[in-house]
Order: sequence, then structure tokens, then C-alpha cells
Amino acid sequence: QVQLQESGPGLVKPSQTLSLTCTVSGDSITTNYLDWSWIRQPPGKGLEWIGVMSYSGSTLYNPSLESRTSISRDTSKNQFTLQLSSVTPEDTAVYYCARGGLSSTFDYWGKGTQVTVSS
Repeated sequence: QVQLQESGPGLVKPSQTLSLTCTVSGDSITTNYLDWSWIRQPPGKGLEWIGVMSYSGSTLYNPSLESRTSISRDTSKNQFTLQLSSVTPEDTAVYYCARGGLSSTFDYWGKGTQVTVSS
């Protein structure tokens, strides 16, 4: 069974960099043709796709967040990481990692982790 688990600080100060890690079990992030995404949901709003990393390591980001977003991976740990720089309170959200995003729908999701941006 594929499982994803988000981890990282729940509180980040404005102007700092948010960093979250998604640990995957039951599948490999390098399996051909699979993609791995980050998605968030601000309070009272809908889901917002942040970006995706393909099985080959290539990335694609939401244009509205691209200048502040970076997704990387550690294949030895089967993890991929989100970094969002220069955060503001508007980046407060529940952040999810999920399988899918480029060539497939989102079929497996993590439980989500709350991140609050506040001084």
C-alpha cells in the first residue's frame, strides 16, 4: 500500500523559508512515469496545486508561486521536499503531498500538515 507522510515545522515566521518533507512508502519516487506533487489548502479556500516532481527529477511549478518554490528529492530516503521562500501569512494552509500531477490524477495523498505563518 502506498503511503505518504508530510513532516516539518507547524509555525514559520514571515519572510522565512517554509520547508516540508514527504516520506513515501510502498512505492519508489523514481518509478517510471510517476509524479509527486505538493498541494495546499488555505483556511476557507479551495485546493491549490504548488508544484510537481517527476520520476526523473524534473519539476514544474504553479506560475503564481514559481519564483518562491523549489522541490527537491532524496532518492536514498525516498523523500521529496518543498521549500517556499519569503512566506507571508497568506501562505498559511494545510499542506499535502500526493502522488500524481503531470501525467496522472492524484491517487494517493498524505494526511496533510498545518503550517501557520505568524510572528
